[in-house]
Amino acid sequence: MATLETQQLDDIIVKSRRKMLSLGTSALAGLVLAGMTKKAEAQTTLTDNDILNFALNLEYLEANFYNLAVYGVTIDKLPTPIAITGTGTQGTVTTKASFAPVPFSIPTIKAYATETALEEGRHVSFLRGALGAAAVAQPAIDLVNSFNALAMDAGIAGSFDPFANDAYFLIGAYIFEDVGVTAYHGAAGSISSPTTLGAAAGILAVEAYHAGLVRTAINALDMAATFAPTGTLTGYTQVISAFRSKLANPTPPATGTPFTTNGGLTADDQGIDNSQMVALQGTSASYPSTTILDADNNSITFARTPQQILSIVTGNSPALSSGNKGVFFPAGLNGTIN
Repeated sequence: MATLETQQLDDIIVKSRRKMLSLGTSALAGLVLAGMTKKAEAQTTLTDNDILNFALNLEYLEANFYNLAVYGVTIDKLPTPIAITGTGTQGTVTTKASFAPVPFSIPTIKAYATETALEEGRHVSFLRGALGAAAVAQPAIDLVNSFNALAMDAGIAGSFDPFANDAYFLIGAYIFEDVGVTAYHGAAGSISSPTTLGAAAGILAVEAYHAGLVRTAINALDMAATFAPTGTLTGYTQVISAFRSKLANPTPPATGTPFTTNGGLTADDQGIDNSQMVALQGTSASYPSTTILDADNNSITFARTPQQILSIVTGNSPALSSGNKGVFFPAGLNGTIN
């Protein structure tokens, strides 16, 4: 039962969140949620289970991606299978023909991938346990045409295989991890149960660890020029971030919004950039600063509404209030937020 203090805190969170959204409305572009009016209306009626099931859809996506990368199988085919049944239409995972796990050549990258696969699988199991009989089934997931479409639309290439090598795997992971962080942050103000909010905050922290690790690893490989000339991989991240922001925010940010620019990108999304030089302790010497943190001027990570997240993972307009289908979820998501 909510106490006066927790109710006041919830009110503060909701009001602060609404203010942030009102300031950044025009910066939330593209294909993410329904229109702002419908977003506000939908968010006021969402239950904690609705939010957890939305998160479960995203965790199914991440868990399958990482487990396929490391073990070559979907989560329901692991030696200790992870359940994927539930309400809604259960789907399968589309992979390339003659699929094989990533042929990792760098032991540390494989170690990172292995740990992340385990943790994302645990997130699925935890959310399913918390939801019980209300848990949604795993929807249809596409890990072939999705990457090809995003690569083409973002202007990277006509096709892209994140399972080809260490570097491409990290770029594929980059697409997911920042999105997950912004999704959990964006949903926080709508969660009513302190217990549920605490669990969501814990998962957000893990996703942020993953995102920071992926960014750090990409930067290291880029500077080493192991797989491509220096600047190629970080350049991919800047293009991906710009495209994610465009999908989430079709209308460019208005002057005076709390969002920044970095490397020519409009925020709510920042790619990895090493061009900024920083002087240490007031000396004349300056050193390159790497964009490991995907956050605003206050170093607070960006937050996105469920509709914005839907736009990124399905490629649909934020004006579409429900029934988003495409890209990673070709048949749509299961649950109320879809």
